[in-house]
Amino acid sequence: MFREDLSRNFGIILHDVARLLRLSYDRRMRALGLTRSQWWVLTHLYRNDGVTQSELAQVLEIDKPSLGRLLDRMETNGWVTREEDAKDRRAKRVLLTQEVGPAMKTMRAAAAETRKEALFEISEREQEQFVDTLLKLKANLASLENRTSCEESPLEKTTESVGQ
Repeated sequence: MFREDLSRNFGIILHDVARLLRLSYDRRMRALGLTRSQWWVLTHLYRNDGVTQSELAQVLEIDKPSLGRLLDRMETNGWVTREEDAKDRRAKRVLLTQEVGPAMKTMRAAAAETRKEALFEISEREQEQFVDTLLKLKANLASLENRTSCEESPLEKTTESVGQ
């Protein structure tokens, strides 16, 4: 059986690094009493406050009912609020509250410390190159995803030709 050497496979390495970053950050957030789901929502809202609940579910890759329950708890804690969208009454926009400000400040400091530890003994030039490379990878994959989502899937083509 063919065995590929995966020790330098960048996809696996990237996954492992992301997992280790999450674990390190999880440990810091537990001290604040935040679960991974909660800090993940807060971080995404910090990055893009006011997104719709549907958009947030999509970017977090969780189903809408699960996100709804999580947001219910976070709203009860005073961390977020949901408001009707001005253009679509069915949509709810999710916003950070003023009350979550001190926690966000602590979260951002913990994130900076986690990154600092992860980048230990990596020169500033290497860090810049690394981020530039990640941004190129992200752009390549986003472009591929956009092209792929615009094309018909082979299953759709087969289904259409059978029906004719």
